[in-house]
Amino acid sequence: MIAIDKKNTITDLRSVYTSKFLNMFEIHYKTKNGNNKKWIVATRKSEEEYKKIIFENYNIKNDAVIIVGYDESRDSVVIINEFRMSINDYIYSFPAGLIDNDEDYKETAIREMREETGLELYEIEDEKSCKKAFLSVGMTDESVAIVFGKVRGEISIKNQEDSEIIYPFYVGRERAKEILESNSNIDIKAWLILKNFSEGKI
Repeated sequence: MIAIDKKNTITDLRSVYTSKFLNMFEIHYKTKNGNNKKWIVATRKSEEEYKKIIFENYNIKNDAVIIVGYDESRDSVVIINEFRMSINDYIYSFPAGLIDNDEDYKETAIREMREETGLELYEIEDEKSCKKAFLSVGMTDESVAIVFGKVRGEISIKNQEDSEIIYPFYVGRERAKEILESNSNIDIKAWLILKNFSEGKI
């Protein structure tokens, strides 16, 4: 293994854009060789929160959850086909949502599963779940918990928000293979999870 003893040093942080759910900052830094550079970062943190992370090494808290709900009676997982503005199209993914300030990630997972699919998430499996994973550190500090658990009840879309266009459905192992081979839009996390599910690894 190659030893790494140098790193880039952040020298300044400037706000570029602010909104309720997303902020953008221009990071000024010196490279390991002393050159001055800039980088644009999107974050769900406020300027105050993000500065603490950058300059005071505060722990990065999860922004959201992704929920892998399994129905034993069907040997199926619940996925969604959701319209997303960034691609102006539908994409296969798993139920997900932002963590409210007063929630832990398990509470968020239960709430979001109910809101997006109408199903009850129960028996959360800590040994399978991932407590923190980063999504795309080339452009954002966003991190999520990936929560595995069991689901029960009837699928419903009546609790979805006005801005959400989400179609939840059950996917068995063979259907998961078909989706993976279909060349349809698919979230990278969903691809990895469905790949393992279709191969009987989860």
